[in-house]
Amino acid sequence: MTTRHIKKLFKSRPTIEGAGVHLKRAFGYSQVPQFDPFLMLDDFHSSNPADYLPGFPWHPHRGIETITYVLEGLVEHGDSMGNKGGIGGGDVQWMTAGSGIIHQEMPRESPTGTMWGFQFWANLPAAQKMMPPRYRDVKAADIPEVKLADGVTAKVIAGTVAGVQGPVRDIVIEPEMLDISVPAGTLFRHPLPAGHTAFAYLLAGEGYFDDCRDAYAHEAASAGWWDTERRCVCSAETVVLFDHEGDAVQVTTTDKPVRFILVAGRPLGEPIAWYGPIVMNTQEELRVAFEEYEKGTFIKHG
Repeated sequence: MTTRHIKKLFKSRPTIEGAGVHLKRAFGYSQVPQFDPFLMLDDFHSSNPADYLPGFPWHPHRGIETITYVLEGLVEHGDSMGNKGGIGGGDVQWMTAGSGIIHQEMPRESPTGTMWGFQFWANLPAAQKMMPPRYRDVKAADIPEVKLADGVTAKVIAGTVAGVQGPVRDIVIEPEMLDISVPAGTLFRHPLPAGHTAFAYLLAGEGYFDDCRDAYAHEAASAGWWDTERRCVCSAETVVLFDHEGDAVQVTTTDKPVRFILVAGRPLGEPIAWYGPIVMNTQEELRVAFEEYEKGTFIKHG
């Protein structure tokens, strides 16, 4: 296997979304289309209820999938199709907005005192943007944890590790989503489909994320700036975007362990027209979507 090199690093940055939720944005609008088919990743991690309780009241989505992964705490949700429920520690919700859905996501005060989770958006290709909305609510108990050599563990949400397939399947972009922990002083390699976009988001610890031991070896020298402090080792709250060339990622830890989310998917290579919670292919499609929302004709399937 040939190892993928690091294309670029991004440090997550504080922002406020929803009705006043304080979170950190790992990547978003300004990084499009580098992460194609992925659009955005937000990290909400706080022990102060005032940071997260305002939540994300009723709002529309069209043309995308939203993926929520809760590590600690509880998020209640409801939607225009009458679905209601909650996701707690270790649970995942994979929502395909498709032709349109109106929903809310409201964090509740965490029993542990800490709310920690992630939401990222994946784009839908033009041919599926108006597909019927659907949910996949996956409980922590249904997510397999694979124990690999040298104490490495991988929770398989989507994709396959050591012949074990995750519960999220039959998604348009053929995603892989893994929660991986690598002990100190360990080398871990994982194969990836050729040509798929891949990134890692570090939750804790540190490690080297390619075989060069220089996270900036492939950064454009002429740019003259970097998105994070120049260190060879990558640490928490950092996004590692990999090159498309190569068929495996490699992670080597120092005297500290590392935990990270690894996400990969098939790029779409299509134009993007994005405003707020709606992502289409043209400005005209955006105009129609917001016009329908104002007129009350936004929901096509219910």
